[in-house]
Amino acid sequence: MPDLVRTASGRQLRVEVSGDPRGRPVFLLHGMPGSRVGPRPRPMFLYQHGARLISFDRPGYGGSDRRPGRRVVDAVEDVTAVADALGLDRFAVAGRSGGGPHALACAALLPGRVTRAAALVGLAPRDAEGLDWFAGMTPFNVLEFHTAFTDPERYVARIIPRSAVIRSNPGRMLEELRSDLTEEDRMIVSDSNIRSMLLRTYHEALRTSAYGWIDDAFALTSPWGFDPAHIGVPVLLWHGAKDVFSPASHFSWLAARIPRAKAVLEPKAAHFASLRALPDVLDWLLAGTPRE
Repeated sequence: MPDLVRTASGRQLRVEVSGDPRGRPVFLLHGMPGSRVGPRPRPMFLYQHGARLISFDRPGYGGSDRRPGRRVVDAVEDVTAVADALGLDRFAVAGRSGGGPHALACAALLPGRVTRAAALVGLAPRDAEGLDWFAGMTPFNVLEFHTAFTDPERYVARIIPRSAVIRSNPGRMLEELRSDLTEEDRMIVSDSNIRSMLLRTYHEALRTSAYGWIDDAFALTSPWGFDPAHIGVPVLLWHGAKDVFSPASHFSWLAARIPRAKAVLEPKAAHFASLRALPDVLDWLLAGTPRE
């Protein structure tokens, strides 16, 4: 299994494969900031369920080369490159938080290869018609996304020193989020196993630079490059009604536009509850994915 894959344009992607080497393939696209080593079900779960979980650092994160100006739709090229390198014809795709839109891009543009797709606590397009994009969002996220959209240079100047602090102390990221977490989310991120995975992914995400994070924010607040209404493969949308990082109104907008989407809204859950939902989501993805 290669841990480095080159795209058609010559960029390098850092890849990690876990679980059953002969299992049904599922791509897991990480959040923002995040990396290939982000939270996932335990290896024993993956083996028992016959899952081969594939993750990679989006451009600019961890060990992957940056792609300045990338759009959400550009994730399709990277997933294709990794799938080709691994000899995969058909596979499922899941994305959590900032990875959700990238998973939907694959569902829209790779209908012949993607069997099923899932987006957990994801965002809707910034230009979504009829959606107040910032409604229900924590003021901190409103400021960050608004700055990325209206004043890119200022956003870069904010994120570079912030990422340097988090790189040296990944726990700072959770400290910054803590005041906006529900009681349930605080319990989830306090779990020693989940906290360890989160700290590891934050550190790896920002290990080489802040530009994966920066380019993610620019991509998510710019036109995505595809229409979710054109998705033809089965899609599962999972969201917590109490999420203030990705408000549930984004989930509702996507659910109304993606044909035949299976929409699951947990009334008492928030953002990080998606980590506990991931095993069930993987079961749903695997049910429609054949072995290679």
